[in-house]
Amino acid sequence: MNDQIHSGGDEHGELGDAEYAEFMELAVQEGFDLEEVEGDLAAAGHGPLPVLAVVGRPNVGKSTLVNRIIGRREAVVEDRPGVTRDRVTYEAEWSGRRFKVVDTGGWEQDVLGLDASVAAQAEFAIEAADAVVFVVDATVGATDTDEAVVKLLRRAGKPVVLCANKVDGPSGEADAAMLWSLGLGEPYSVSALHGRGTGDMLDAVLEALPEAPAQTFGATLGGPRRIALVGRPNVGKSSLLNKVANEERVVVNELAGTTRDPVDEIIELGGITWKFVDTAGIRRRVHLQEGADYYASLRTAAAVEKAEVAVVLIDASESISVQDQRIITMAVEAGRALVIAYNKWDTLDEERRYYLEREIETELGQIQWAPRVNVSARTGRHMEKLVPAIETALAGWETRVPTGRLNSFLGEIVASHPHPIRGGKQPRILFGTQAGTRPPRFVLFASGFLEAGYRRFIERRLREEFGFEGTPLQISVRVREKRGRKR
Repeated sequence: MNDQIHSGGDEHGELGDAEYAEFMELAVQEGFDLEEVEGDLAAAGHGPLPVLAVVGRPNVGKSTLVNRIIGRREAVVEDRPGVTRDRVTYEAEWSGRRFKVVDTGGWEQDVLGLDASVAAQAEFAIEAADAVVFVVDATVGATDTDEAVVKLLRRAGKPVVLCANKVDGPSGEADAAMLWSLGLGEPYSVSALHGRGTGDMLDAVLEALPEAPAQTFGATLGGPRRIALVGRPNVGKSSLLNKVANEERVVVNELAGTTRDPVDEIIELGGITWKFVDTAGIRRRVHLQEGADYYASLRTAAAVEKAEVAVVLIDASESISVQDQRIITMAVEAGRALVIAYNKWDTLDEERRYYLEREIETELGQIQWAPRVNVSARTGRHMEKLVPAIETALAGWETRVPTGRLNSFLGEIVASHPHPIRGGKQPRILFGTQAGTRPPRFVLFASGFLEAGYRRFIERRLREEFGFEGTPLQISVRVREKRGRKR
């Protein structure tokens, strides 16, 4: 059995030749279509998904277009600009290729005016994007604000697909043609509301997006491992960065959100060189109450996407908030290794510690696998525990289970804890493989649909058996009709 981790470029992703042959033999024995199996492995075994940002001024139909791209109504749509959403990143698929979509709607105008607001939100999204869809209302035409966004896009140098939205019929094509004047190439005439023209636009998006890359993190890139310090305003991210650096590298102020831009710092800690990113980056303006949360989400998402480990700071002196949970969810959904650091621990009395433990059990029970450190950025308490926690999370993130061992484990699971019978049928896991690492990604082939509760049970047992401390697990299940076997 080949237990070697392949770092991209391998013909079979991360599976060695011997494991790949063994796995495909299992597929043949179970009567699966080998081309479909190879496609499933390719889909599950790639690295981070490419990111598409949807930008434009308010009320041009960005959220409607995002819903059309992802194929379901998730982005909130109202007939007014500035509708704020909690979640801004979604996963989409077109022509068999998967990618992430960042919706840049949901912001509040501030006193600096419309142009400044659009530029700010667009910059944050473009920073994390591989390509951009620029949405313009064809019925209105190019405005001064649109022209300002065009300048921003040109400076960013990212591939741009121009979407002329609200073209509901042939009469609107002439309006769309006027947008050639923006100098961004062909305007794709689209009605996000009715779906008209979105297929052609998405074809252009796939040409603009890079293919989902092979594994690019860790040893394949070289250089320091990248650690994102994330958390809501004023939890002590900058103070922590200064403490681990042993010098005042970042401005610290009692006012929440004094850090304006992410700060990358090369720091030696525990005898190892790391690249820390302080992601405070949010100014909480009085006029941007909802919008500030939205900007926070975008900046955090951008930083997390670039990192290998997310160290989420939580203010232990306050109740765990919805925003804390959103940030943790963002890191998990991005597939990053995760460490939870409870800051300001030195300020807690016995009563607060008791209630905090209860909060952790009830509010964060779904991430019990994440290493936890109780620290004080002010006094330096337990800072020496941060590096071992990060190393533990990275080790789990890069753990690889050989195909033979995994299938022996799955066989034991099926025998001792079979799936419940539903509708007179009992679905069964036939075989599986780990298609990738960073984070660990598994593909299970089954005889029928596996319920969410059973999938969670499989994940729990995988963690008990193989560790995976500090990393989310991605488990996809493929159900295939058996092909006829030759007699």
